[in-house]
Amino acid sequence: MRIRKAYIRTLTALLALALWLWPIQTEAVQAPGEEAPAPLELRARAAVLMDGDTGRILYGKNQDQTLPMASTTKIMTCILALENASLDDVVEVSSYAASMPDVQLNIREGEQYRLGDLLYSLMLESHNDTAAAIAEHVAGTREAFADMMNQKARDIGCRDTFFITPNGLDAEDPDTGRIHSTTAAELAGILRYCLFQSPEREGFLRVTRAPSHAFSDVSGTRTFSCVNHNALLTTTKGAISGKTGFTAGAGYCYVGAVKKGEKTFIAALLGCGWPPHRTYKWEDMGRLLAFGDENYDFYELLKETPELPPIPVKNGIGSQTGLTVGYPEPASLKILMNQNEPVTIKKKVAKELTAPVAAGMAVGQVDYYVGEDLVASFPVTASETVGKWDLEFCVKTLLNGFLFCYNG
Repeated sequence: MRIRKAYIRTLTALLALALWLWPIQTEAVQAPGEEAPAPLELRARAAVLMDGDTGRILYGKNQDQTLPMASTTKIMTCILALENASLDDVVEVSSYAASMPDVQLNIREGEQYRLGDLLYSLMLESHNDTAAAIAEHVAGTREAFADMMNQKARDIGCRDTFFITPNGLDAEDPDTGRIHSTTAAELAGILRYCLFQSPEREGFLRVTRAPSHAFSDVSGTRTFSCVNHNALLTTTKGAISGKTGFTAGAGYCYVGAVKKGEKTFIAALLGCGWPPHRTYKWEDMGRLLAFGDENYDFYELLKETPELPPIPVKNGIGSQTGLTVGYPEPASLKILMNQNEPVTIKKKVAKELTAPVAAGMAVGQVDYYVGEDLVASFPVTASETVGKWDLEFCVKTLLNGFLFCYNG
């Protein structure tokens, strides 16, 4: 019995690998309409509107172009501090941290602060000296913290993001020539991680949504008050969180999330004007959010299910096995999409199986695409067991027949 179970497991694994070698059958569920939404007039050099639930890009302008991102960097600094340190940690200020340029909390070398308090300074007022102090506390050095930032970016799925500083100040790596930069698509993805996927997402929201925060250093000698400069929180209904940024190299930048009914949008803007045009980012945000709300709605994709005929089973006791698609219960796949986007179902199913086949054994998968985006995959499994027609089966069949006749 153990040998047979091991054989079935091995067969299942080999079959799953082999499925990629079989032709993919495609069914068009919904053809694209005649008219797609008109392109937006945005001031940003690069911009993205993302579906916060799935991470799917709904609108992009130069979405994969690498550009400096200024203090939007600090969302990564904040989430790494939350994930790798305690809010009650005592942070001691180094000379390096104290030397950071404006915007500053004006902390001084040798002073000590509670990490939890410094996170409000980081995110509400965007203090550069605070960012450096946090980075050194979490990783030991700025360089080590940059390594942590880049590793986390890779873990999230960012391939074109490159962090050098914890505060977003313009910088260039002398060895590679790469600048401190990201893309609009990846910046939106990083905020999505912070808000919805990180184990410390609640702490991130608590800090970034706070209207203000007052605190003192550990000794109680100096007191500070921070006010949240993310205007989206007070001007836009349903605003969840976000971060502004500006440097001479990056221009005005912003990344933020807004919930409109059941829809969750994340927007990222890079190079959205230079002084005196600091309001451009809010204008672009308004255009992106209105575009998403007006042109995208939820559509049920599982109203159409593919036909999957039984698969022949070679050398089986029974010529075929039925198939079952592992849809969730209740069976629903609501996706935020534009009515003009094509929906296709791609089936990867084995043409033939070789006995024995166990009920529940993986024999393929069904993929749902909206446009070119894979939005869901469901396993296809055998719905019934098919034994192998071999010597053992023949002997057992003959023996059972003999015993039946003898007893009769």
